Amino acid sequence: MTSARHTTRHRRMRAARRPAIGVLAAAGVLAGAWWATAGAATTSPNLSPTTTAVTLAAKFPYLSAGYNNTREWTRTATAVAPDGTLRVGWPAADGVHVTPLTAAGKRSGADTVVRGAKEVGGLVAHNNGFALLTRVADTNKWKETAAAIVRYTGGKRTFVTKLTGTASHDTAPLLDGQLTWNGTKYGAYFVVHGAGGFADGHYGDKMTYLSAKGAKLGGGWSWGCSHNEGIALHAETSGAFTSLCFDDWRSGLFVSTGIGAPDTAPVVQREQCWAGYCGGTFPGRTGDLVKSSTGRYVTAFASRGALSAKKNPDDASGRGWTVKPRTSTHQVALAFLKNRNSGPGKAVYLTSAAGTENVDVHVAPYGKDRLLVSWESLKGAKCASGTCTGTFTGTHLRLVDWNGTFQSPDKVVSTRITGDLAVLRDGTLTWAYAPVTPSYAKALTGASPTTTTLRVARLKP
Repeated sequence: MTSARHTTRHRRMRAARRPAIGVLAAAGVLAGAWWATAGAATTSPNLSPTTTAVTLAAKFPYLSAGYNNTREWTRTATAVAPDGTLRVGWPAADGVHVTPLTAAGKRSGADTVVRGAKEVGGLVAHNNGFALLTRVADTNKWKETAAAIVRYTGGKRTFVTKLTGTASHDTAPLLDGQLTWNGTKYGAYFVVHGAGGFADGHYGDKMTYLSAKGAKLGGGWSWGCSHNEGIALHAETSGAFTSLCFDDWRSGLFVSTGIGAPDTAPVVQREQCWAGYCGGTFPGRTGDLVKSSTGRYVTAFASRGALSAKKNPDDASGRGWTVKPRTSTHQVALAFLKNRNSGPGKAVYLTSAAGTENVDVHVAPYGKDRLLVSWESLKGAKCASGTCTGTFTGTHLRLVDWNGTFQSPDKVVSTRITGDLAVLRDGTLTWAYAPVTPSYAKALTGASPTTTTLRVARLKP
């Protein structure tokens, strides 16, 4: 178990610590091989998603303010049930809405509104309903919300299980989380705020397992990565669910599977991860964790790399690290893990333009042996305190194989990806998004703009 940090703010609390480095390095990172080299596809695949419009029953505020009020998509979660039907979760003023859709992406009924819920922290679709990781009202010293899993069956609420509270000395003012299901139990991984006990006032993360009926199970941990700047989680048929975290104290991306990411957690990639400096939070703005048929894993993230990485001599605990980034802007990186408990070899980079910022990075399985990587690019990037503004130049799609070798050229599309993707039984990828063109020219101040339409995209390998 990792000790609590000597700081009290997390990512959307605006007060970010600054790393003790000078001017950021501007050198480019090594890009992957061009798609037409040996082993790449001989014909260009069709990476143009088809879309269907869905009218919403309430206004959806589709932007959120990240560190330094950086513009981020408000997460939409798309999940597929065993029978092939879809559920889409999105927040509104009256709670979190879960919209039922057919496998083709058309509305199949009225929304279920989880009233009082504050965030889409993860969504699991069942044939007769869904389970949602969210935040609900609570009584605690900080007057903050509690993390909870809410289950609906046949349109009726069947259980609500709070995952934080007075007895465990924690709250959940935000989740940045993930909820997964292996057919018999749920796994919920999310950010917590200490409210008493050894971690009072500090931020860490928590992993909790629940039964199908909402009872808490053994396993997981009460305090892990600290602070956790991003979460990824993959359900397993047995044993601990595979998990990753962006830890700002140890400064980088780590494997936390089953161990809560103590000091011995395997390193995926050293990054400068002071508040706001990582490439955005899993899974809303960067990340995803995909498993291959052979048991390997891949994750994608926005990376500035590490020109140097060493323990921080000013940290008396011996746990802190100082990382000097290789680039001032974030590039698109892939990391491959040989199993659920090990760090990978060297990261594979898909972009390298020093003046271009890349955000909203995702990876998903594409057919039997390829991966779809997506991201948004900002040209003319101006960066300060770990966040960048710039001119939006498009949403990019690219195929790679399980070695990171390009299998297609860049495809710039008008479709956006604003959260979780679902994989249908035939391999089709589907997701819901706000049909607007983003702007990253300035910080988000004031209320988010809203939309009353989502589009549901489909991309069949």
